[in-house]
Amino acid sequence: MSENARYRLVLAVLAALVAVLFAMSLTVGPAAIGFADSIAALFSNDRGAIALIMREIRLPRAILGLMIGATLGLSGAVLQGYLRNPLAEPGLLGISASASLGAVLAIYTGLSAAFPLGLPLAALAGAVLAVFIVQAMAGIRGGTLTIILAGVAVSSFAGAMTSLALNLSPNPFAALEIVFWMLGALTDRSMTHVWLSAPFMLVGWVMLASLGRPLDTLTLGADAAQSMGIGMRRVQFLAVFGTAACVGAATAVAGAIGFVGLVVPHILRPLVGSLPSRLLPASALGGAAVLLAADILVRLIAPSKDLKLGVLTAIVGAPFFLWLVWKTRRAML
Repeated sequence: MSENARYRLVLAVLAALVAVLFAMSLTVGPAAIGFADSIAALFSNDRGAIALIMREIRLPRAILGLMIGATLGLSGAVLQGYLRNPLAEPGLLGISASASLGAVLAIYTGLSAAFPLGLPLAALAGAVLAVFIVQAMAGIRGGTLTIILAGVAVSSFAGAMTSLALNLSPNPFAALEIVFWMLGALTDRSMTHVWLSAPFMLVGWVMLASLGRPLDTLTLGADAAQSMGIGMRRVQFLAVFGTAACVGAATAVAGAIGFVGLVVPHILRPLVGSLPSRLLPASALGGAAVLLAADILVRLIAPSKDLKLGVLTAIVGAPFFLWLVWKTRRAML
């Protein structure tokens, strides 16, 4: 089988897997509703309890799982290609930590209780602020190392401020809400969260998807890419702001969900080849499949305990991260 045929086969399998997992996400849950009844209620004009569960609970959850998974997978593949660092992932730029800080401040100040959309809007504001700080610290001519260091600094500061808010929280219930939100979850999300995050994610996807050819050229080195007409300032802008738009929106509505953007590109790279332009769509589909599967497992493993999605992805992703570090260390010896 040729390389192109194998690539198309991988994409087809991933697309089919995403479709199956999306259907399962719509039909799996604590409410004992049959598959046929679930799908029928979703497309009927009925206003009964089953239709309400499908349209107001399961459908937004499945859509957000699809969108957020695609966001994390795509942004992880872009950052690994742009920064030329196999350990890069969306949280590296400080966007997730800053979005979390914005949400924590909304909970801490009571804004989230007074205004239903206060929490996701505050998280989006935190993500936007983070990317402007990283961009300002890196400068127009800042290299990839400068961006990484700036992102680490922003992440550390946002984490410290989040810990301070938890430490000073006078209300134990607010502190508990902060901790639960930071663990990441798709429960209790509505179509309002979908409509709020979708425009930002779409803008981010368009920006990141346009980087396929520049990232292919960048594999030859920054100097070679510039000599071939690739504008590094434009690539930096699209990579940083595209990640900020989609990952910031994802964190704003679902909390911090880690390791998906790190793990998925590494799993798929041997299957699609080393070209970033091929890895980007595959990682988007793979990220959607992984997050939908994880969300289904959360409902099946502990339906009465409200197991958080971010906890499950960390349990699976952290050992993979350690293996990756060990593999990278051995390759350098």
